[in-house]
Amino acid sequence: MKGRDASTYREVNRWSEGVGWIAHPDEMMQRTSHAVIGDDGDLWVIDPVDAPGVDELLATFGSDTTEIAGVVVGLDRHTRDATALASRHDVPIYIPTWMSGVVDGFSGSVERFRNQLGDSGYEAFEIVNRGIPPWQEVGLFHRENGTLIIPETVGTVPYYCAPGERLGIHPMLRPFPPRQALSRCEPERVLVGHGTAIMTNAARSLAAAVDNSRSNLPSAYTRAFKQMFW
Repeated sequence: MKGRDASTYREVNRWSEGVGWIAHPDEMMQRTSHAVIGDDGDLWVIDPVDAPGVDELLATFGSDTTEIAGVVVGLDRHTRDATALASRHDVPIYIPTWMSGVVDGFSGSVERFRNQLGDSGYEAFEIVNRGIPPWQEVGLFHRENGTLIIPETVGTVPYYCAPGERLGIHPMLRPFPPRQALSRCEPERVLVGHGTAIMTNAARSLAAAVDNSRSNLPSAYTRAFKQMFW
């Protein structure tokens, strides 16, 4: 499900204020990393998976004065390659104040945030915060440019989506999706941690994912089962 020893990456979803990449294009999980330009003019890297050439991608994005401000962990189990990128660029790792059991796995500087991600202009809000089963996930939303970042609850890969869905709820959350958290935003684009982003009609796709989560559950589970075991 997870690729190892990436020799390349695939760039996805470039626009004027952000870019994404999939470090292992052939893996089933399709772990997607993102870098977005904040209001501070710097680059914020979200849940990165490392690969040869990623530093060059980040260096060419934005303007000549753009620097990497920090590396963000958006899900308690998305530690991924945050330490490696933060160490190479000598920047802190940013973790929500309420996310527990994550800090000990990192070396170097760690910064905590709650309602705002530094000076990036991205608002931070809890999507899921529970201990059993463990799941702590933060959403990031920039109201002016309409970018919503959801690390895990929704995705676009086949094992997330029922047939006909552009965006699907994670299989573990389909019976009881976090409706209140996902309904607080009207995004122009949704960046996800698994799969390519939704860059058009994003608000409609997000609303449909939430509204149809239960009704599409049987076909979504059937598709996910086939993806994982057939």
